[in-house]
Amino acid sequence: MSNTETVNKQSLDIVNDLPIDKQIEQLIKNHKELSISRSRKSIVNDEQDGLKLLPESSRKRLEDGGIDLSKGYPEVPNRDEIPIFVDEAHAIRDYDVPFVDRGSQADPEKKALFGAATEIIHLTDKVGTEIVGLQLENLTDQQKDELALLIAERVVVFFRDQKLSPKAQYELGDYYGNVEKHPQVPHVTGLPGATVIWVDYGLSKGLDLNFNNANFANWDSVRYLGYGNQGWHTDLVHERQPAGYTHLHLDSIPGVGGDTIWSSGYAAYDKLSDEFKKFLDGKKAIYVSADAYLDRNDPLGGPKKVERVHPLVRTHPATGWKFLFVNRGMTKRILGVSPIESDLILNFLFDIYEKNADIQVRFKWTNTKSGYGTSAIWDNRISQHRNVWDHEGKSPRHGTRVTSLAEIPYFDPESKSQRETLGLPLKKWDA
Repeated sequence: MSNTETVNKQSLDIVNDLPIDKQIEQLIKNHKELSISRSRKSIVNDEQDGLKLLPESSRKRLEDGGIDLSKGYPEVPNRDEIPIFVDEAHAIRDYDVPFVDRGSQADPEKKALFGAATEIIHLTDKVGTEIVGLQLENLTDQQKDELALLIAERVVVFFRDQKLSPKAQYELGDYYGNVEKHPQVPHVTGLPGATVIWVDYGLSKGLDLNFNNANFANWDSVRYLGYGNQGWHTDLVHERQPAGYTHLHLDSIPGVGGDTIWSSGYAAYDKLSDEFKKFLDGKKAIYVSADAYLDRNDPLGGPKKVERVHPLVRTHPATGWKFLFVNRGMTKRILGVSPIESDLILNFLFDIYEKNADIQVRFKWTNTKSGYGTSAIWDNRISQHRNVWDHEGKSPRHGTRVTSLAEIPYFDPESKSQRETLGLPLKKWDA
């Protein structure tokens, strides 16, 4: 038995003898105005609109790189492929994938990488290094391995003046791990896994981002995480094997503004007292996805996020150093303590990352050559990052991002912290 309902002038068949979850699934997938995703505005796009908005420097890079733009840009996953229920989202990549960190195989002195560069610039004492004189597209495997180790040590490494196609960027990400293909975020046409980073496009589709609310996620990440990338965060912590090396290449850069900031998880851990480190070592926490879905068994009960349990303090497989693995938006609760204790502890740990300028680097995206782009490659395991939306969209900012998923998180109780390993002083709180 069936009857027909009309919603916003679009006819839908409701089959009453189907389970309620199947009816809801049909309703959402067949009606363009319905979506449970925080990215609804971008999902119902007309890809030709994006092509009209695409900056000329970005279009040239894409076309020179063999990307077919005849069908529009960016490409959004088909609605039928976007998960609606949390169990579907949880099942994505819910299996072990072999992983060996390329940095663990590298020459510690990095002779092949440093010997080919014209200059190595450490931007701060603890975080951020810029390499001058190399093209990422031309690195040998030995240089890629040494670069992975450098990123694992320095958190983030920068390359200006890069001629880099999205396909070459994807291939580098594939070398470093299992490339993440997001089920609902726009990507380069014909190249799932090369995610499009383009707030201007979101604004054209109704994204409510402005001067007044741009940083709300840094006060209340639960309500305001979807306002953009201005809140401190770590990507894909809900994965069975969370993000490792992430590569963002900007091919259209504002003349002023649009910087990105990174903060070190090694240094955040070393900011803690010895007694507090002992308390946290071995603890586990619940980590959640940025996107929310419906519960199949309670579809009217509100949005649910994918949850996974990982160590609160992790050990990096390439450096062997301990690091603090938390972020305000997606670390839900510490296991083994009360909810009140968990909130108090986590908010303190979030502040360690966010409020210590001496463990952060702020990078200004610029090129010295017209027609070239700039790349940042960072280790998501050992960092948090955030964008600074101070240019307010007055000039275009467009790029592509490739994220390589890494190991199943683990904690080695025999591992040491960064400062401990390097013989740097640590305060003893005896009084």
